[in-house]
Amino acid sequence: MSSKKKILAGVVGAGALVFVGALAYALIPTDTRDIGPGQQVAAGSAEEKQLIEAGRYVAVASDCIACHTAGNGKQYAGGRGIESPIGTMYATNITPDKNTGIGNYSLNDFDRAVRHGIKPGGGTLYPSMPYPSYAKMSDQDLRALYVYFMKGVAPVAAENRASDIPWPLSIRWPLSIWRKQFAPEVAPINAGKYADANIARGAYLVQSLGHCGSCHTPRSATMSELALDESGPEYLSGGPLIDGWLAVNLRGDKVGGMGDWSQKDIVDTLKSARNSHTAVVGGPMNDVVSHSTQHMTDADLNAMAAYLKTLPATGKTKSTFAANDTTAKELFVGIEKNRGAQLYLDNCAACHRTDGKSNRIVFPALPGNPTVLSDDPTSLIRVVLAGSRLPSTKTAPSDLGMPGFAWRLSDDETAQLVTFVRQSWGNNAAAATASDVKKVRGSIDEQELKAGNVTSLEEMRKITGAEQKVH
Repeated sequence: MSSKKKILAGVVGAGALVFVGALAYALIPTDTRDIGPGQQVAAGSAEEKQLIEAGRYVAVASDCIACHTAGNGKQYAGGRGIESPIGTMYATNITPDKNTGIGNYSLNDFDRAVRHGIKPGGGTLYPSMPYPSYAKMSDQDLRALYVYFMKGVAPVAAENRASDIPWPLSIRWPLSIWRKQFAPEVAPINAGKYADANIARGAYLVQSLGHCGSCHTPRSATMSELALDESGPEYLSGGPLIDGWLAVNLRGDKVGGMGDWSQKDIVDTLKSARNSHTAVVGGPMNDVVSHSTQHMTDADLNAMAAYLKTLPATGKTKSTFAANDTTAKELFVGIEKNRGAQLYLDNCAACHRTDGKSNRIVFPALPGNPTVLSDDPTSLIRVVLAGSRLPSTKTAPSDLGMPGFAWRLSDDETAQLVTFVRQSWGNNAAAATASDVKKVRGSIDEQELKAGNVTSLEEMRKITGAEQKVH
């Protein structure tokens, strides 16, 4: 046999051994302990009623409805698409329907799925189900959640939809390797390492039930979160694009983070999607506030805020901010130094005013705004193009919105406007480019455009060149 053939045979043999070894590793059963009976609760008893209500609150804090309910669909019947780098996954039916839902799950089946990521009968769930976070869920909350879904949710017959992930990425057994490599052991949070019980409660809500790190923590090349709690400096330091919007930095950075936010600012945002100087932008966080955090107790929201305020700054933000009224004075007297200033006066000043501060209670201020100063301008570009709307909440029922300007601004104009906002009133962030805008524009779907008052994608595509500029 020639040397080349020997090498090739060796490579193939080694590959086969790796494959067999990986497959064997994936098939090793995960040790999951029996957490006790789940259905031995007397129907209609006080205990069952208490568990249902406790489980309802756990479901709210965990925001189960946001993923497991499709638009205009029945609650928890699944079908909502969840985008990922490898394709679209669809949330499953988690109502107690015995044929299409989880009606045949025992408590231990439920536990294995929620905290371990394992389907009944084996097989690993995609980590879009945040079981690495739910691994810290207490036995008490897990049991209450189970009773709620079995006794407090109406069964819905709705077939589950297969993912759009192409073969071979759709093969499931490699997920078992991922789970065993990156998912943590199921264990309660160590409350003793926090300064007091309130911060410990906040850590539990943020790290486990709220699974905030699933969106707000950056991920490795293997798609695992770089940290699952504050022991890693990457935890909650800002995540990837979620439905086209950047998951922001929740740590103590004064620029691009929440270093200048008070505990009340955080609580107000979780209750109403806005505070006295900024607002939530983008659908994903709107869903969190609408379905989850606005319905939580003030005590729990304050605990979450107290925990978040303990997280130090990353120190990695390149943008800076030092309040400066030069831009406001120039715009007020009609001085337009560049095209970005002209576009701001034509399109934005009516609401955000020449000082960029609006009246703050109605529209968010632009000076020092974390979204404006993010090192990545994607979210600001997106809100200029497609607009955004705040959710209607119990404490702030007006669903205030910003229209989209994709229909009237070219890529170059949008870039100049965004750059002006990022470099005025003391803001100092990198310029946006026309290519940045083109990329974001291409990712906006029909539904978002209609929300921003654009008739169709075709209409938007016609308005992208210099010949369509609005002067």
